[in-house]
Amino acid sequence: MEQLNLKRILQMPGIDELIQEPQTLGMLLIGFVLLYLAIKKKYEPLLLVPIAFGILMANFPGANLAVVPATEENGISLLSLPEIASRYGIMNYLYYALIKTGLLPPLIFMGVGAMTDFGPMLRNLRLAFFGAAAQIGIFTVMIGAVLMGFPLKDAAALGIIGGADGPTAIYTSIILAPHLLGPIAIAAYSYMALVPVIIPLVVRFSITKKELRINMKEQDRLHPDKMQIKDLKTVKILFPIVVTVVVLLLVPSAAPLVGMLLFGNLIKEIGPDTGRLFQAASETILNASTIFLGLCIGATMGASTFLQLQTLQIVAGGFLAFSISILGGIMAVKVYNFFAKKKINPLIGASGLSAVPMSSRVVNEIALKHDSQNHLLQYAMSSNISGVIGSAVAAGVLIALLG
Repeated sequence: MEQLNLKRILQMPGIDELIQEPQTLGMLLIGFVLLYLAIKKKYEPLLLVPIAFGILMANFPGANLAVVPATEENGISLLSLPEIASRYGIMNYLYYALIKTGLLPPLIFMGVGAMTDFGPMLRNLRLAFFGAAAQIGIFTVMIGAVLMGFPLKDAAALGIIGGADGPTAIYTSIILAPHLLGPIAIAAYSYMALVPVIIPLVVRFSITKKELRINMKEQDRLHPDKMQIKDLKTVKILFPIVVTVVVLLLVPSAAPLVGMLLFGNLIKEIGPDTGRLFQAASETILNASTIFLGLCIGATMGASTFLQLQTLQIVAGGFLAFSISILGGIMAVKVYNFFAKKKINPLIGASGLSAVPMSSRVVNEIALKHDSQNHLLQYAMSSNISGVIGSAVAAGVLIALLG
């Protein structure tokens, strides 16, 4: 009787398919590892937990919760949303309604903007340049990926990981390379979580101890800025309006990300009059968008599409893009210092990644280890915040050229 019951259990559809398709076990293992990293190690838990759980749901046989890629054979892109839900299930409905349309990344950007203070950047505008310089990893790795044989659109989606901004990487992938959405999202958010490891690694081989001791406040005392912002509150309100207009004119394809980022910031800076909008953008909408984004991305990561050589290439390329972006910001500061009297700590360039505010905190900690009086956080935030805008603009340029 016990042998009969065991035989029936092994013949259950889910267990039987797991035995026949061991690669599915590999995906389930990846899901459990990501849950461990998110819960135990605190690596980007707000997004890695939904992504990991989406992987589990997508890879358990018989659950029918995996996202089905759109092909000419299945014609899923031609179906209405109710038809998609009826034929392919709830996760496909959510994916094609919220992700494939590109809706959620701009909503997340709106929430990020509502939680961002552009004050440090406005007070140190000359440092904002280094946030732009830190985007060099995007284009360097894109060119390298093309030389390795990647299609141009796939290479651009891979390179955008170097911007160190999860929503930007996802948005670009949705438009240019939707079939790579899962591995690109995992690589982007994994490396964002590893910022405290990657930045010190690059810094160790690129910045001298003398440069690490450059004290920014001492430099301000020796070389005070001639221009000071008298009415910062007014400037902080005008800034998102002016920059949005400029972006709409010059890089309209970046408007969904940059525009929503700056709109979120505007309703924050206006104050109590838009307090309800600010609360919705920074809490309700942002949290709901993060949940659905993570679950849907996880659901795209089935064994047949994820466990490929190309996935390993994306993970490796993403690390390279990340590292080159950090190095690019550092080298831009070094070049500036060669010509300027007022020196800048190269760590400011390392904070040009879009990972706000983690990058700034990491470089501040590094500076304090070498000089307990050298507080770089406010300076680093200038480069860090400009990196958010820079990565979104870079994505807009790639989408405009290749989309």
